[in-house]
Amino acid sequence: MQSLIEALYLAQREALRVPEWDRQIRYVEHKAEDFHVVPGRTDNYLFVEIMLFAGRSLEAKRALYRQVVERFWRLGIDANDVTIVLHEVALENWWIRGGKPASEVDLGFKVDV
Repeated sequence: MQSLIEALYLAQREALRVPEWDRQIRYVEHKAEDFHVVPGRTDNYLFVEIMLFAGRSLEAKRALYRQVVERFWRLGIDANDVTIVLHEVALENWWIRGGKPASEVDLGFKVDV
């Protein structure tokens, strides 16, 4: 589990240029009887959902997909067993640092990569 989290974190660092301290990743595993695996996938099937600030370019997103699949492959997960969905949230809809919208805060990193 930690190896998957680390792989996802490193993929985000590489492709999206997220800061080193940004490790807000959680791993949730479902029992086989509670999760339908798409036909043609194996027991290694991973459904990855990433919430991120809106503003990344299509190229950055493609790089993220490539990085995740490549890093998971190194852990023995076939590319066909990986589904990735990005949920982009507008900066003004993500409240941080004591209740301020992210659009009004110096994030310390660029979103438009």
